[in-house]
Amino acid sequence: MTIQSPTPFPQSNGIPDQISFDRKELGDILALYGRMVAAGEWRDYGISCLRDVAVFSVFRRTAEHPLYRIEKRPKMRLRQGQYSVIAMDGQILKRGADLKKVLRILERKLIRPID
Repeated sequence: MTIQSPTPFPQSNGIPDQISFDRKELGDILALYGRMVAAGEWRDYGISCLRDVAVFSVFRRTAEHPLYRIEKRPKMRLRQGQYSVIAMDGQILKRGADLKKVLRILERKLIRPID
């Protein structure tokens, strides 16, 4: 009898064991993150890759709850779009199929009126 360890490779039905952001998606998210860090708005982030969802969490300080969560849910891609931005209180700020368009809701936070 042999014991096999679980692998991160796709199962026989083609569905991966966990969802993750690809290189382009992560590049788009990290570009926004860099601009927000430079503006002094964000200070830390965390990435979670789970079975049904990949989450990029943004923090103002390390020990807080995330200010925003950027989620990728491939099961939602044919419905409302697989990407969403969720606020700290759980409110969905934007959802869609194009990550760059969804992230624009957070870029608006950089634009402030000058008094």
